[in-house]
Amino acid sequence: MTMTKAYKNQEFLMGEEARGVRILCEYLEPKTRLEAHGVNRAIILFGSARIRPKPAVGPDYYALAADLAERFAQWTNAIHGTDERFYLCTGGGPGIMEAVHEGAARVDRTLNIGFNISLPFEQHVNPHVDPELAFEFHYFFMRKFWFLNVAEAFVVFPGGYGTLDELFEALTLRQTGKSRHMPTVLFGSEFWNGLINFDRLAERGLINPMDTKMLKIVDTVDEAFEAITVPLLSLPRRF
Repeated sequence: MTMTKAYKNQEFLMGEEARGVRILCEYLEPKTRLEAHGVNRAIILFGSARIRPKPAVGPDYYALAADLAERFAQWTNAIHGTDERFYLCTGGGPGIMEAVHEGAARVDRTLNIGFNISLPFEQHVNPHVDPELAFEFHYFFMRKFWFLNVAEAFVVFPGGYGTLDELFEALTLRQTGKSRHMPTVLFGSEFWNGLINFDRLAERGLINPMDTKMLKIVDTVDEAFEAITVPLLSLPRRF
């Protein structure tokens, strides 16, 4: 009779009883790989997987995201040593995520990190992320854990439910003191001002008026670049 060790038993590992093991794997494997590649900190850029270049109407957020990421890559490569660089981290998929990595790759594609998620539609790793720093998550909460773990700043482009979920997760953790202060930029006033009235939350007493200062809405690459890099220049080393 051939015996199978528990850690080689695929039926067990993919079953209900081993969910804790799978969750632990999505913590330990990324941790090991990020440490091996010296990833200490990143600028996180969120946005829709559905946005494509050259839209018929409205701003070309794809081009803007690519240009901003290129600026970030030039900036960090010019002034930071290898162990101090800021990586450009997204969900690793198409749309805004691909635009970011396309822009960074114009300078140095090794700065790109993709935290991909297994979905039945839309999501796949874009071609600008090297396999060494492309991750595939099953659990959304573990994926968001790693975004927050490496994050030092956020830029959020227009997006749907997923983008809003990621934005409010970051804001909630900062508001409640579960994460450190991190500059947060919302790109595109025509989108954000028509979508969320943050001041209304303060007016109704649902958040502290100071909570509205946790983010800045911008419309240009220059504005976004300055709003993120100026605070990061005074950031103490985390490692």
